[in-house]
Amino acid sequence: QVQLVESGGGLVQAGGSLRLSCAVSGRTFGYYVMGWFRQAPGKEREFVAAIRWSEGSIFYADSVKGRFTVSKDNAKNTVYLQIDSLKPEDTAVYYCAALVKTYSSSLYYYRKGSYDYWGQGTQVTVSS
Repeated sequence: QVQLVESGGGLVQAGGSLRLSCAVSGRTFGYYVMGWFRQAPGKEREFVAAIRWSEGSIFYADSVKGRFTVSKDNAKNTVYLQIDSLKPEDTAVYYCAALVKTYSSSLYYYRKGSYDYWGQGTQVTVSS
């Protein structure tokens, strides 16, 4: 079993920055992938970024490249999502998720259905 707890969300003005954290506990293995998703009101949950826990390969949605940065701290079992130049359209609940199965293609990292464990989410609200 894997437990994920997000933190770091809040209310911020457009142009500002936030760093979200996802603390991982329970069974931890070196081969899994940590993903970040977001869900805005009335919209589907969408992929934002992912990082492989073992060697740190990173994957981003095209819509966030250049503003979002995903990273990890193995010693703290924590994954981060740095969001810069925030826009009102970034307003959403941000979720971290753990993918513990092995897939032959990284395309599966972009699909919410591939993930096995989810956190409770953290709200990010960007005012204009």
